[in-house]
Amino acid sequence: MATTKAKAEELVPKFKFERQLNQDQAGRRTSLLGKIDNQPSLLILERAPFPTSPDYLASLPTTLLTLKNLGANDIYHWYLAQSGTHPDFSDESFADLKINLVYPCTEQHIKKYSRQGVRFVLETPAIYAEHVQPFMQAKREAGRLNWCFNIIEGRKEQEDVIFRTPYGEDPEEGFLLLPDLNWDRKTVDALHLLGLVERRDIWSLRDLKKKHVPWLRHMRAKLLEATTKAYQGLEEDQLKLYVHYQPTYYHFHIHIVHVQLEAGATQATGKAVGLESIIEQLEGMQGNDEAGMDGVTLGYTLGEASELWTEIFEPLKKSGIASQRR
Repeated sequence: MATTKAKAEELVPKFKFERQLNQDQAGRRTSLLGKIDNQPSLLILERAPFPTSPDYLASLPTTLLTLKNLGANDIYHWYLAQSGTHPDFSDESFADLKINLVYPCTEQHIKKYSRQGVRFVLETPAIYAEHVQPFMQAKREAGRLNWCFNIIEGRKEQEDVIFRTPYGEDPEEGFLLLPDLNWDRKTVDALHLLGLVERRDIWSLRDLKKKHVPWLRHMRAKLLEATTKAYQGLEEDQLKLYVHYQPTYYHFHIHIVHVQLEAGATQATGKAVGLESIIEQLEGMQGNDEAGMDGVTLGYTLGEASELWTEIFEPLKKSGIASQRR
């Protein structure tokens, strides 16, 4: 066995690179074509999970070879960095880490990023009206959207804005495009943008009504047009548009992603709802133009440490009021 392992380990250093065949999983895996002993060979490289050693994790922030800030707004900062494992490639173009920093962070941030159980809940129209909508309003009134309004009103992150309509010219039609903080801003196949609308009367998809269908179609067309103009070579059928429910923050925004972006938790059932599906659902609703998404039951996932679970759905479950799967 030892001899077999030793022979296998001797093969990789003998690999002679010819060309890259593919890069996927948001740039975390690459497939290379080359030769070993003059025989055609495939080498598939994938980034391994971070080591869990406390000593390694403690040293990581202080041993970075390069660190480039991509943007900052309020308590949020994001960077591209190169770990100290490649001293021969100290140029910024060899960044192998995408870093997000929340400083100073709150207890809610700590809960959000901690390992926790997940629950699937059904939010009925009654639960939304009596519990969730007041929860959303409280978060908005607590100043949780200051960073978002800073961007929309032109006070922060303007160097990161990819496209925007003139602010205030048409509050209902106005919007801007900027990179999602989880995108490295280089890997087009992993493209992830946010479309922030100027109007403040729509907090989430719950506020969308039949009367908003023309506006949603217009926004869809404008977002696709702006994205394909900003990234030459991209075509509209290479992009997906969706919204989150529950969203991370209660100001309506639309996610624009490349169709080849690996569908992780952010695009999963119980989180993402396709924009086209929302439009179709609204168009098919009975009633007048005021009929809308506040009148349907929505199912989604929640972390057990989230305020929505601890403050609303867990108490409702214990009381026997929460909607159960049928």
